[in-house]
Amino acid sequence: MGATHMPDFALILLVIDEVQVQSLFERALQAGSYRVSVAADRSSLDRSLQDASPALVIISDKFSNNSGVDLCGSLLDRFPTLPVLLFASSGSIDLLRQVIQMGVSDCLFPPLNPGAISQAVEKALIKAQRIGDWTRREVKITTASLVQKVNELQKLETIFDHFQDGVIILDSHEKLLLVNPAARQAFGLKDRNFSGRVVKDVFSNQDLLGIISLGVTNPLKYNEINFDDKRVYSAQYSEIPGIGMALTMQNITYLKQIEQMKNDFVSTVSHDLRSPLTAILGYVELLDRVGPINVQQKDFIHRVQSSVQDITALINDLLELGRIEAGFSGQADTVSMEAALKYALKNFQLQITEKKITVRTQLPKKVPLIYGNPVQIRQLLDNLLGNAVKYTPTGGFVTMSFSIDGGQLIFKITDTGPGIPLLDQPHIFEKFYRASNVPPKVSGSGLGLAIVRSIVDAHHGRIWVDSALGKGSTFVVVLPLIKTGQLTIVES
Repeated sequence: MGATHMPDFALILLVIDEVQVQSLFERALQAGSYRVSVAADRSSLDRSLQDASPALVIISDKFSNNSGVDLCGSLLDRFPTLPVLLFASSGSIDLLRQVIQMGVSDCLFPPLNPGAISQAVEKALIKAQRIGDWTRREVKITTASLVQKVNELQKLETIFDHFQDGVIILDSHEKLLLVNPAARQAFGLKDRNFSGRVVKDVFSNQDLLGIISLGVTNPLKYNEINFDDKRVYSAQYSEIPGIGMALTMQNITYLKQIEQMKNDFVSTVSHDLRSPLTAILGYVELLDRVGPINVQQKDFIHRVQSSVQDITALINDLLELGRIEAGFSGQADTVSMEAALKYALKNFQLQITEKKITVRTQLPKKVPLIYGNPVQIRQLLDNLLGNAVKYTPTGGFVTMSFSIDGGQLIFKITDTGPGIPLLDQPHIFEKFYRASNVPPKVSGSGLGLAIVRSIVDAHHGRIWVDSALGKGSTFVVVLPLIKTGQLTIVES
């Protein structure tokens, strides 16, 4: 019967040192066409396990002074798939429960007969064969799955390697997981393997390290990484749940160069237009001195004057924006933001009164000083307050506040205007851009917020907007405070 199920005449290892019991098992197994090997002590057992590779092991509980049960446990720890039978000289429920929990295939109790021995062995071998088939099948499936995953990872790595954009992936502890060739080339890194190294030990670019340190708290979706050789990259931060973060970089140096050429052109044209516009305005103002002018002519003259003044204001804004972007910030000094805000409120008091706008201010007892260009800081607050007053409806509210966060001064101005559509918000600080929901009668050149952003950038600060349609807008400006060593000056 055993030969039918085990055509290779399976080898059975007997770990029995009692001669009579051993002889009984040998006769029963040989009658069932099994090959038999005997281990009379621990050393011969180890040799047999290593050299013979038995298909099944039968152990006596009396082996080597009653250590058979412990031997079953140690043997199954080493070979968990090896079928083991225990011959127990006396049976008990506790012993049976103990050995079954160990993983023993079955227990044999006296009195024994060859048929019972052969049946128990065959049953254990068939069970082991089924387990082996299942294990091989599962291993095959797992191996195929692993091969597929390895292939996918290799494809993904190939894709990353051929990206024209730089990709840097870090874990939650800011250790590098991947730096693709485009990123290595951008930073001049020759080493290929940075896995496990802390990012600040590999990269020294302060713009990059600043983006990583801010992480998800960074309000800006797009950031710029500048290099000493004038290269500029646009960088985008993305959090990867359960892994860490990814930073992608696109080279926008050529876009910056085009923008600079455009700015230079606009600045040159704007400068050249000022003189003829001034002449037009001067001659128009002299018209009534050379002869009588009727009412309709006066209306036309007034319209010409108004149009020329609007164009002149636009040109002045363009030239001012060009000066700021070119780095001509003028004389820098300590600036009181509180005094600059009061100056802006005084300038717009007439419009505030006419529209019956309620202005609320939330100021700390001492507003810290900043270091910058006083004229530009006043211009920044004028533009933001003017924007809020312009778009706040009659009877609305404008709220302004200062707060301190570490070494930074935070200014917020909130209006109750129509709000800015979500699609417009990423572009609101661009030149000549106006939101799609601006009322037709509300005038503007679309340069005010561009000037504000340039001033903030020139003072090493940050600006962003939070807005919802129908609920108004909040502009947030963050500027660094004056510091002496590690002490922040808070006297104003």
